[in-house]
Amino acid sequence: MADANTRPPLYIRIHAADNVAIVANDGGLKTGATFADGLVLVDNVPQGHKVALADLAEGDAIVRYNVVIGYAQKSLPRGSWVHERVMRMPTAPELDGLPIATVKPPALPPLEGYTFEGYRNADGSVGSRNILAITQTVQCVAGVTEFAVQRIKAELLPKFPNVDDVVALEHSYGCGVAIDAPDAIIPIRTLRNISLNPNFGGEVMVVSLGCEKLQPERLLPPGTIPITDQRGEGATDAALDVVCLQDDAHVGFMSMIDSVMRQAEVHLARLNARRRETVPASELVVGVQCGGSDAFSGVTANPAVGFATDLLVRAGATVMFSETTEVRDGIDQLTSRASSPEVAEAMIREMAWYDAYLQKGRVDRSANTTPGNKKGGLSNIVEKAMGSIVKSGSAPITGVLSPGEKVRQKGLIYAATPASDFICGTLQLAAGINLHIFTTGRGTPYGLAEVPVIKVATRSDLARRWHDLMDVNAGRIADGDATIEDVGWELFRLMLDVASGRKKTWAEHWKLHNALVLFNPAPVT
Repeated sequence: MADANTRPPLYIRIHAADNVAIVANDGGLKTGATFADGLVLVDNVPQGHKVALADLAEGDAIVRYNVVIGYAQKSLPRGSWVHERVMRMPTAPELDGLPIATVKPPALPPLEGYTFEGYRNADGSVGSRNILAITQTVQCVAGVTEFAVQRIKAELLPKFPNVDDVVALEHSYGCGVAIDAPDAIIPIRTLRNISLNPNFGGEVMVVSLGCEKLQPERLLPPGTIPITDQRGEGATDAALDVVCLQDDAHVGFMSMIDSVMRQAEVHLARLNARRRETVPASELVVGVQCGGSDAFSGVTANPAVGFATDLLVRAGATVMFSETTEVRDGIDQLTSRASSPEVAEAMIREMAWYDAYLQKGRVDRSANTTPGNKKGGLSNIVEKAMGSIVKSGSAPITGVLSPGEKVRQKGLIYAATPASDFICGTLQLAAGINLHIFTTGRGTPYGLAEVPVIKVATRSDLARRWHDLMDVNAGRIADGDATIEDVGWELFRLMLDVASGRKKTWAEHWKLHNALVLFNPAPVT
């Protein structure tokens, strides 16, 4: 390919029916730029932004992805820059009369023989990392726990070389909340299920203050923590290991720290005895997500992730896609791909619940798009949704999770979450992922301390500038240097290497991670 600065004017059109396309050239193009088909720009058009391929009259539909993403608010001659200020957004699709389980794609052949080296857990799940996680019942103990974690890492962790890390599951919940409100179950089960993530090996340790509303027994009631007995003859119920800071035994701050460290050492010893073993690729539980999206997200990175999603499903693995507002405008695509009417109805219920949640705040789905999305060429949430949904690939959708629920089946799962990067990641952790895929066009140093995060750049320019933050450059697809299939296979193989511990992601290398942010739609008192 020619150097990026010398390439002729190029645009990318998704579907033959589209009447707009996006400018592919780095830096965008100036007025007068002429494309190979004779199209001449009548405006300066930034990279990733839309150009009209035909004359558009006021009120005409603007079509991308073979979907109406808006209506022209004024006449737009062929070659015009089409952006959010000259478009009117369509109304949201109705949730009635949708196609229900109508798409029956031919079954793809199984993908056999692929494995990774993982940590087998007592409940049958498999971890990609071997981490001691310290759960907290309330934000009040966060400072104490973090102080203890730093000492554990400095003084204890070197003695246990088979343990990858120690993380504090800090959050902002636990007290000052309406703990009995119906929607309070969402943050409670989220924190409960995060504590049981496969990467923590069933070693649950809790730091409590003592007076908080979210008492340890409410967070992790009896029967929720499986362990394997000393004879290895299956799962028994583990006693809840709690360090309560208000206990009379604690005299002074260092007494609290000593208690946390003493209990941590017990868990570290058990984790250190674990070893990786060869397991089939079907044991992968992968969350896919996008953040800092641009107009290339739906052209390069997300389609490549969608191809990898299909590979994972063919291998028998579990993949979950989320971000309710970022797939809401494609609800008809989702319900038609449902494996059964029950799955379709569950998706509709989740969309309706979220519609009502937004209405309580007197906003709608249009509140989703960010200044960065628009700068990257995404005019509105409809266009953003069409590019987001392709991460789900083409397989039938076999299950639906409400926020904070844990996945209990294989295949392609819709895990309902807000689109916020850090809340979505937190909820996918609760659902049980052992690996996370994150695509970005504008760029974000996003990471999670609890699972490896593979970051995929949508543009080669971003991959070059952030060469030590992006793990995969899907921008090669737009450059013509790779196909969607090429990058999809590359991503699939990288997942197996990262899950096996053979490779670390850049986020792991730099120890970059975002805070856990629990979704709490219930009142705060």
